[in-house]
Amino acid sequence: MAPTRFLTRLGTPLLLAAAVLTALAWAPSSRLKLDRSIESLFADDDARLRAYQKSRRLFGGDEFVIVAWEQDEPFSREGRDAIAAFAAELSTVAGINPASTQDLGNALDLTGIDAVLDEFLGSTLGFLRGGVRRAAQATMEERLTAFSRGLLVGEDDKTVAVILRLEPAGSSAVDRGETFARVRRIADAHDPPASVVGEPIQVHDAFVAVEEDARLLFFAALGLLGAVLLVLFRNPRWVVLPLFIVVTAVTWTRAGLTLSGAELSMVSSMLDALVTIIGVAAVTHVAVRFKAERADHDRPTAMRRTLAGLAAPVFWAAATTATGFLSLLVSSVTPVRSFGLMMAAGTGAVLLAVAAVVPGGTLVGGVATDPRAAPGEGGLAAGLGRLVGVVDRLRWPIRLAAVLVFAFAAVGVTRLTVETDFSKNFRPDSPIVRSLAFVEDRLGGAGSWEINFPAPPLAGLDADYLDRVAGLAGRLREIDGVTKVVAISDGLDLLPGLLATGDPAKDFDTIGSLQPEFVPSLYRPDEGRMRIVLRSFERRPADVKKAIIDAATQEARKAFPELAPDDVEATGLYVLLTFLIDGLLRDQLTSFLVAAAGIAAMTACAVGDARLGLASLVPNVTPILLVVGGLGWWGVPVNIGTAMIASVSIGLTIDGSIHYLVAYREAIKTGLSPAQALAATHRQVGRALVFATIALTAGFAVLTASRFIPLVYFGALTGLSLLGGLIGNLILLPLLVGRSATPLKPEPSGEGEPVGDVENPSPDGSGS
Repeated sequence: MAPTRFLTRLGTPLLLAAAVLTALAWAPSSRLKLDRSIESLFADDDARLRAYQKSRRLFGGDEFVIVAWEQDEPFSREGRDAIAAFAAELSTVAGINPASTQDLGNALDLTGIDAVLDEFLGSTLGFLRGGVRRAAQATMEERLTAFSRGLLVGEDDKTVAVILRLEPAGSSAVDRGETFARVRRIADAHDPPASVVGEPIQVHDAFVAVEEDARLLFFAALGLLGAVLLVLFRNPRWVVLPLFIVVTAVTWTRAGLTLSGAELSMVSSMLDALVTIIGVAAVTHVAVRFKAERADHDRPTAMRRTLAGLAAPVFWAAATTATGFLSLLVSSVTPVRSFGLMMAAGTGAVLLAVAAVVPGGTLVGGVATDPRAAPGEGGLAAGLGRLVGVVDRLRWPIRLAAVLVFAFAAVGVTRLTVETDFSKNFRPDSPIVRSLAFVEDRLGGAGSWEINFPAPPLAGLDADYLDRVAGLAGRLREIDGVTKVVAISDGLDLLPGLLATGDPAKDFDTIGSLQPEFVPSLYRPDEGRMRIVLRSFERRPADVKKAIIDAATQEARKAFPELAPDDVEATGLYVLLTFLIDGLLRDQLTSFLVAAAGIAAMTACAVGDARLGLASLVPNVTPILLVVGGLGWWGVPVNIGTAMIASVSIGLTIDGSIHYLVAYREAIKTGLSPAQALAATHRQVGRALVFATIALTAGFAVLTASRFIPLVYFGALTGLSLLGGLIGNLILLPLLVGRSATPLKPEPSGEGEPVGDVENPSPDGSGS
């Protein structure tokens, strides 16, 4: 009792200290940054990430932005000049490498070849020189036009594009967001307005949506939670208290992360929302218990008794939740491990905030502080008490239904698919999705990637090797879903016969007079590496994309059988995004099993019964499995927001089981029969579970308004998991408690051994 008296007596100073600490933490908490790099979503040793980083170092990466629109007569002199002028305007944007800009106007500009032609023609008679020049230029223009199809101009001869290459993020003078915003403003001002796409801009838009929506919707959810809590407790103080605790815990957690140098990733962007669940659930139990204690005691005594009764379950609920999140440390993906540590810290912050705020926040001031009865609360309590008898009478049908649901969900898990169409992370009417539809319907695939492999030095680049490269490029073009292939051999094919010497060094110089970056972007003789660049449709499901990547990789390995398989690499943002969810899903089964084992152990410690610890998993695992399995049955692919839903949800839903089991064990110790104890627990703890679930489900419904679809799924599925946990705790847990619990003797103040049979309680829950 000493700790509870201490908290009650020092309630006001602790409340003031918490308020001051929150005020001091506000500034650093607001500086917590979101790491917007694609690397933040992969393990440091991920083979695909290493291949991407190596390619970026060798070839400068493929961070392109495509600006596409419909142009009248693009091959006319006026059309080409208009395209070139628009490309020049776009190239002035800070963060764009102007030397790498590609557009139809400049691609068909043959002035760079004049010097080469003059040198070749030498002293040829004037009238012959002019004819040869015109013939060579016509051949070059025809070949360049064919080469540009699907890249800079569509098959309709109306859709054109400018391809902008981004400067490396670390060397640009401005933030990527500023670059993209400027490009979009110029594109919108163009007549007609142009569409802007590219993997870098998709990734940027995703991070912006996560960062902006997560914060905005967090406060919107708090507002809706406050409204629901006001209806449930009908006292403004019991609206302010839980919301202040949530804001306090979130602020402390974010400040601690900032001071430690940590950064959020897209995975850990759900931090605020999850801390909200833990905080509101804890305070709801306090409110219901305090209201019951006030029936017989004054406010200080009621608060001491509330703290004494809830100290153990609140502590153990926080401990089991933290254990669930710490299970993510087994993941090989750094952002997932960091998320686990962040949430464990956030859970601890909630525990400290509850201890510091609740006593003083409840007792300070002279106005009425008691939470009042919610509409229909009396009927709810009576119904929950009777529910125990109903559940017992229907125990065998319920058990059979639970087994069938478990089996149904387990089969659904095997049907899960992975979402790799990154555009599906945005709403269909968003600018990026509309732009992707325009480009991929009119021009070609918007996804850019590559196959790279070892190559000989320039002196060893003979005709046989180049023929093999050309043959490989031809076979890659035949892969369904590949819309464009660019290889070093394509540059050689552009040269008319009179300019093609057969000497790669000289021919590459000739190509450089037209496109200075063409050869360096595909062949690095100093590094002994070559690549072939491909364009593929972005809006394709996972299995199709993976099949395309695998087919291209296998073709490259067959073209160069002398190479080790690992020497041939498929990489690029297109590849990384295709396998993004696979990386996040890695080790999730292990994490879930570790979480389940750790939570069972912590629950056993909380209630002093190993069998109850195991039993507590059933009502929590079953609904989570049903939610995840439902994704498989309904064909909903796993995305960033749902990749870790199982490991996360079990750490959240177990809180109700902890409160239920601790209350049940305490009721047994007072001399109640198991049936009486279950009925009493249902009436008291069940109300708190129902109230918390109603409030949190309503609050998380706000997330369905997000622009970022994974946040929509996260909000909806978390709400379903909480509802499933409520049903499991009120229906499945009572069936398991009576058979699993170690018999207890009542405390000495009782009237002897507990009476009644949990298997045969009377209909009113009083025992038989």
